[in-house]
Amino acid sequence: MASPLHDQVKSYYSSLESTAALQTSAACSALSRPLSPGIQQALTLIHPEVSKRFFGCGLVAPEKLKGCSVLDLGSGSGRDCYVLSRLVGEDGHVTGIDMTEDLIQASRKYVKYHQERFGFAEPNTEFVHGYMEKLSDAGIGDDSLDVVVSNCVICLCPDKRAVLSEAYRVLKIGGELYFSDIYANEVVLSPSNWTQCSGVKEWVELGFSTPRLVAASRIDVHNPELQTKAGKIKYASGTYRAFKLPQQSIRNKALVTYKGTVPDCAEGFDLDASNSFKVNVCVEVDAEMAAILQYTRFSPDFLLQMTEKPDPKLSSVQQYCNLSPFLLADRLGSYVKQCSKINTGSSE
Repeated sequence: MASPLHDQVKSYYSSLESTAALQTSAACSALSRPLSPGIQQALTLIHPEVSKRFFGCGLVAPEKLKGCSVLDLGSGSGRDCYVLSRLVGEDGHVTGIDMTEDLIQASRKYVKYHQERFGFAEPNTEFVHGYMEKLSDAGIGDDSLDVVVSNCVICLCPDKRAVLSEAYRVLKIGGELYFSDIYANEVVLSPSNWTQCSGVKEWVELGFSTPRLVAASRIDVHNPELQTKAGKIKYASGTYRAFKLPQQSIRNKALVTYKGTVPDCAEGFDLDASNSFKVNVCVEVDAEMAAILQYTRFSPDFLLQMTEKPDPKLSSVQQYCNLSPFLLADRLGSYVKQCSKINTGSSE
């Protein structure tokens, strides 16, 4: 299903030998959310050659992954997959999919290395060649995964609806889509700037819960040539999470209390930029949040008591859940100085 754009992106990333070879100066290397101790430790165990060929943005790893089955869309050198491999543990499994054969072959070289480095009896990581728009062709079945992640790759895909639809298909009920990407504040029309800091501009309703913004950073384009191409268009990186919930599962608001049991979140758990739960503090949540806390892997971490209050916002998109990455980045005062996106193109 390769298109000219797919071929262009594959050719570019196949040609790169290290992060230093990237041909752009605006991207998402800064982190707008601190890495947990578990992630920091996992990063120290990654093979240097894997890290050297990492061309993504920050690191995308949601909380509480032990025992989970995880799929990384656009796995590249495999760095994020190996970090996730450590986090899911021996009882979990991580699959990386990428359309660039060279990167798949390179990442496969280090499966045994990381298995031994992590002290696992058997490898729990695999890499498959394929397209994120057609996961079935790579043998990824319906309702088979707990978590799907992606690290600034969906913005390089011409059919973003297909990617989100496939992610929904392969997730189990209660599963999560957790990804970072790059966004423009208006439609980018220039064909000569297709993949430079482009991103998914709108969410498509495919059955997911309301997307919830987790973190964001403004992108500072400081290369004069790219500034000229960008004009007045502004860019930001954003991390979102959305869940595959039972349809019409909960209609009323609920009272919830966080137990302090999510790993590395003993004092509090920030589900997104607008919802922070402090340990042993009871708060009222809307119906959708109640469903998230009841039907996902976070269910054991909360005490939940349903109320008799119907949720009037149930049929509408809640503004605080659709918080713009530009607004959040301004609120946090965070900027990204360096880029890992290809300097040849853009998207809407």
